[in-house]
Amino acid sequence: MKLAPIHGQKRFMARAHMAMAGAYTGASRSRKSLDGWNSSGGDADGDLLPDLPYLRERSRDLCRNNPLAAGAINTKVTNIVGTGLRVQSQVKAKFLGLTPDQAKEFQENAEREYNLWASSTECDVERTQNFAQIQETALRSTFENGDVFALLPFIERAPFPYGTKIQLIEADRACNKDFEPDSDRLAGGVVKDEWGAPVKYQFMRAHPGDHKTSKALQWDERDAFGSTGRRNVLHIYKKLRPGQTRGVPDLAPVIEALKQIGRYTEAELMAAVVSGMFTVFIESEAGEGLAPFETEDTGGDGDYELGNGAIMELAPGQKASSQNPGRPNSAFDPFVLAIIRQIGMALELPFEILIKHFTASYSASRAALLEAWRMFKSRRRWLADMLCQPVYEAVITESVMRGRLYAPGFLEDYTIRQSYLNTTWAGDAPGQLDPLKEANAAKVRIDEDLSTRTRECAELTGEDWDSVVDKRAQEEDKRGHSQPEAGPTENIEEDDDSDEQDREDED
Repeated sequence: MKLAPIHGQKRFMARAHMAMAGAYTGASRSRKSLDGWNSSGGDADGDLLPDLPYLRERSRDLCRNNPLAAGAINTKVTNIVGTGLRVQSQVKAKFLGLTPDQAKEFQENAEREYNLWASSTECDVERTQNFAQIQETALRSTFENGDVFALLPFIERAPFPYGTKIQLIEADRACNKDFEPDSDRLAGGVVKDEWGAPVKYQFMRAHPGDHKTSKALQWDERDAFGSTGRRNVLHIYKKLRPGQTRGVPDLAPVIEALKQIGRYTEAELMAAVVSGMFTVFIESEAGEGLAPFETEDTGGDGDYELGNGAIMELAPGQKASSQNPGRPNSAFDPFVLAIIRQIGMALELPFEILIKHFTASYSASRAALLEAWRMFKSRRRWLADMLCQPVYEAVITESVMRGRLYAPGFLEDYTIRQSYLNTTWAGDAPGQLDPLKEANAAKVRIDEDLSTRTRECAELTGEDWDSVVDKRAQEEDKRGHSQPEAGPTENIEEDDDSDEQDREDED
């Protein structure tokens, strides 16, 4: 047996290099397809904060001028917030030692006091929006800018009984005081403690793009929590990575695609407009006849401009040549739709929902709606946790302190307080392609103990089941008093048979 030490050493070195390089081709630094891929290995803030101003500006520009971007954001806001998220008080009666009647009484009183506050524009510092409209503005700002801040100042304005107010602060105003560099304790205008929890927030007194005032270069610091633990500032954003201090605009992954699609659409539109212009050119030997077309800007230099049904004379020796732009482009629609599908995947919006076009089967359309509502419900819960619930707790706490609500032990014990403040939040019900099928399916789930009437009522109509039952009882009671007395039994049976026959005929 012969040994080849040199070849053996080469094989050993090759194996060592392969082990050091790893087994993932996606990490290869020698493949041509990956040669120009520049990636970053920074932490969450290091990767995000330097680019965040540009992401915000471009995201807002797309929302203003790009139909697809504006439509995507509008679709999300409409389905998540809609007419506003509504509170349903769910006190933990057993823990609090309350009877069902006592629990129901507190829940009704709490919802009444909260709705008194939320339905008025007095809940807004600027006195322009009620709480449902504030929810919409906050969510839209979060999608466009990455995050938004909600301050909870206490301002009493007679005769409104509550001093709790909301002030929305746009993301651009939160930045390090005097543009101090980011550090482990200060990043993106957020001052943190040793654990990374927010302690203070630094805000410009005016938007940095506001050139009407000098306040843009003045800062205020707001404590994240008051001395009693009350939340003073709500930072509303979606945290994607551990240690991430600020939010990422929703359109960030598709900014380039949206911009390119916008440019391509404009180019195709202009080409179609040009090809639709019908212009006749006339050449005369003497140069007489129609006067040459002159634009206002040329001052009579003989420039020509296409127009709808325009007739223009050419000078002797001039020839008019035409080129066929081939518009409308038959490949435009399939190509654009293919890109829109990719954009929809990044935004968690099925293709049919994104373009508001349902041409597939019932099953496919329903699957698209169900997939979209997974995201809508998730973000609805997120908005309730980040904004609605903290605001509700501030309002109810003020109501108890003012004596408008009676809740023994509320201010003394944290667990008791949270038991009184337990809630669920409901929004608008999802759309239904076939309401009869949806209602029958809900009935089967209830009959088979797979769901509750409360849940099905919320899913189908967005209403509270208890309120619906109470209202139905009032209606039936009123209907029973107003109905005329029934006639003979024979006539009723004949009517029933007739109704059944009518239904059979309809079937």
